Amino acid sequence: SQKYTAVGMLGKATDTLDATGKVTEEKPYDQVTKVDLENVLQKFTGDIMQVPPLYSALKKDGERLSTLMKRGKAVEAKPARPVRVYSLSLQQFQPPLFTLDVECGGGFYVRSLVNDIGKELSTCATVQELTRTKQGPFTLEEHALHEDKWTIDEIARSLEHCTALLPGGPSRKKLKTEHPGETAVICE
Repeated sequence: SQKYTAVGMLGKATDTLDATGKVTEEKPYDQVTKVDLENVLQKFTGDIMQVPPLYSALKKDGERLSTLMKRGKAVEAKPARPVRVYSLSLQQFQPPLFTLDVECGGGFYVRSLVNDIGKELSTCATVQELTRTKQGPFTLEEHALHEDKWTIDEIARSLEHCTALLPGGPSRKKLKTEHPGETAVICE
């Protein structure tokens, strides 16, 4: 599974469904309460159908939709597809901003979720910030290498630790180096 923290903004929609896009719609959001938002989240938990964003890595004729869109090509929306949301919770609500924690399966788009939440609340919404906090066995908190630890030794130690978490783990080959006493390892 994957986990994300997303900051959404009520009242604005963009063509990319995030802050990098052009504003396509603005609507009032004053009527939206914290309770309204929490109630709507229940509709997006479990097995749901979701339309992927046009700006995405999905492909048409071998090219990413996002690449086609940036070139100004007409792109049809992909049909809704089944996705799974394991958990969805509201962490903060300070209109127009709201913060969500989402745990979901593969193929899920948080940008589409925030857009759909806006529609369900009779307004619009777009993602302002998005952070992936977990991917499979890796979490940002436990496995990200902080900048102050960017040394060869720390990087090697981190790679060793993270490699051990992978199912089956990669195969390793030891290579001779030009310097006696050193060994290079290639992971495949």
